[in-house]
Amino acid sequence: MAANKEFTLLCLENPLLDIQAQGDEALLEKYGLKANDAILAEEKHKALYEDLLTNYDAKLIAGGAAQNTARGAQYILPANSVVYLGGAGDDKYAAILHDAVKAAGLRVEYRVDPKEPTGRCGAIITGHNRSLCTDLGAANHYDLEHLKRDDIWKLVKNADFYYVGGFHFTEAAANNKVFMVNMSAPFIAQFFKDPLDESAKYWDYLICNESEAEAYATSHSLSCNPTDVAAIAKEIANLPKANEKRKRVVVITQGTEPTIIATQGEAEVRSFPVHAIAKEKITDTNGAGDAFAGGFVAGLVKGESLEKSVDMGQWLASLSIQELGPSYPMDPKQTYSA
Repeated sequence: MAANKEFTLLCLENPLLDIQAQGDEALLEKYGLKANDAILAEEKHKALYEDLLTNYDAKLIAGGAAQNTARGAQYILPANSVVYLGGAGDDKYAAILHDAVKAAGLRVEYRVDPKEPTGRCGAIITGHNRSLCTDLGAANHYDLEHLKRDDIWKLVKNADFYYVGGFHFTEAAANNKVFMVNMSAPFIAQFFKDPLDESAKYWDYLICNESEAEAYATSHSLSCNPTDVAAIAKEIANLPKANEKRKRVVVITQGTEPTIIATQGEAEVRSFPVHAIAKEKITDTNGAGDAFAGGFVAGLVKGESLEKSVDMGQWLASLSIQELGPSYPMDPKQTYSA
């Protein structure tokens, strides 16, 4: 990373306030949820958030996959390395988000929506499983006008690495900057197939987990077995690409199973074992994938090898699952060493 260069990594997605609580089968049944799943909220889920706040010992945590990743990357990188863009409401939950990211040293530039509430994710923890139910709220109303503001676009132009949703594709490809995408949830490949496909040619790095990979393979009728993670990674890696100066890299995490890496044009699909920790040290696996992405992206920004970047991701994920929610130990702060 260039010395003294501010905000080398720019992240854009959906900032959410995670409302996380220990639950049980009765709570899952009440709202028609599954123990280990991630869905968008429907009308029947609207009461979930207040239910968790009122009737359970809920914790409020800054969330949203890319915001979690941004906090993780900033945890490792020098100060003023990461800036995050997204849409939030003008309410108490947005204030909580601001306080949480400030504590992590992350700069955020939210587009404030006066009409829509800050997005929320109800996270019900049952054992080592987590059921995520997301109401995007203001996060779903981020608009191009905020992005085109002179002060915001200056941040975009200044960055060398993008970890975003859909607005900076052409900027990255035209200037040979690194564009990274996280699939975030199986429903993205299932219900947002067209916009996902429109962005595919810009992917320099695609990060997903095994469930998201299977959803992509099924919705796109890939030629391989939809449960063959290595074959899925290889097929996605070799999709057509806009920026031919960079080979696409596909990274698929599998929980406690090895992380799979496929690189465009290369026959070998590599496998990297995770950092194993004792089961009794695991507090919460929610956000472990985002933590991996944070460490992995930080490695790329620092100019580390692919292998070391994966190791940094594994390390940060192992720290995160010992915390509550998608969080990182701040007291004392940990330092990565190979």
